[in-house]
Formats: sequence, C-alpha cells, structure tokens
Amino acid sequence: MKKLPIGIQTFSEIMNEDYLYIDKTGIAYSLIDRFKYVFLSRPRRFGKSLFLDTLKDIFEGNRELFRGLLIEEQWNWEVTYPVIQISFSGGIHSKDDLEEDLIQILDSNEERLGLECAKKSKSKAKYYFADFSSVRLK
Repeated sequence: MKKLPIGIQTFSEIMNEDYLYIDKTGIAYSLIDRFKYVFLSRPRRFGKSLFLDTLKDIFEGNRELFRGLLIEEQWNWEVTYPVIQISFSGGIHSKDDLEEDLIQILDSNEERLGLECAKKSKSKAKYYFADFSSVRLK
C-alpha cells in the first residue's frame, strides 16, 4: 500500500518517493490548453500549492516525473518554459516586509533561471509599489 502524501507540496517528492497520487494532469492539461488566465480559488489545505508545483514541473519539461500519467502523451516535452515562483506563504506583515520579500523572490528566481536582471534595491523598490499610507478604508 502506498503512503499518503500528507503535508507534501512538491510533485517531484510525491512521485520520486512513491506516495499515492491521484492523477490530476488531465485537468492541468485542460487548463493550459483552454485558458489564457486562470484564478485558482480553493479553501486552505485543498492542494493549491501541489497543483501549482505540478504545473511548474510540466512547464519545465520534467517528463520523467509524469511517466504513466495522462499528460505524458499529451504534452510536448521538447518545449520548456521558465517558471517564476512567487510565494507569500510566510505572510506579509508590513509594506517594508513585502518590498524586501519581493526583492528576495526576484533575486532567487533570477539566480535559479540563470538570468541577469537590472539590480533591485530598497530605493528602487519604491517605484514598484504604490504608497497607500494616506488611503483610508471605510
């Protein structure tokens, strides 16, 4: 009997460690094929992170992870796409934290993808973020 992947949010770990996986790659292919934009709205703990990680592995062309799954024969594995990963799972506590987190996220993606982008700094960050300090919510 296969182990249940409780708390595991990475597709590669589930497949490589032989956890139980219910094939949702047909749904993934359908979303990719039919829609330009998709908003995924599900309650907490409903597999959003795992599904996004599955999409990442599809776009990065990691075919070996999809052996025997529906998408293996549907997807063109010769074409790969760079995937930018952005996560706020640690929470956002202030505007300064958000700015710092975004700069770190962009830096780590830049390094992981082997890109060289314009330097980002705290002083430059103010151009990327609106100042809502004077906005009052009713």
